[in-house]
Amino acid sequence: MLAIFSIAPFGKGESLSEYVSESIKLVEKSGLKYQVTSMGTILEGEWDEVLDLINLCRRKMLEKANRISIKIWIDERKDAKDALTKKIRSIETKLGHKLQ
Repeated sequence: MLAIFSIAPFGKGESLSEYVSESIKLVEKSGLKYQVTSMGTILEGEWDEVLDLINLCRRKMLEKANRISIKIWIDERKDAKDALTKKIRSIETKLGHKLQ
């Protein structure tokens, strides 16, 4: 399954990279395939491991802030393998060129 998630603290100003970096450290340690984007982090893995990681990031963020916002979007497909890169390759094939 693929999941894109974003966790942000309230009341910590406009620049949140200090807080987001703490979550990315956990993502890197997880061993899951991932892609960081400017609007969230995409994870690929099994349901429990993805949700466990998001929960770990949630707990870490709550150590730093009293209030947080979490957005999660999940795409679960039984027959999908390597979906994180396969979807992009499919679009590039149809376009006839690599995406930026």
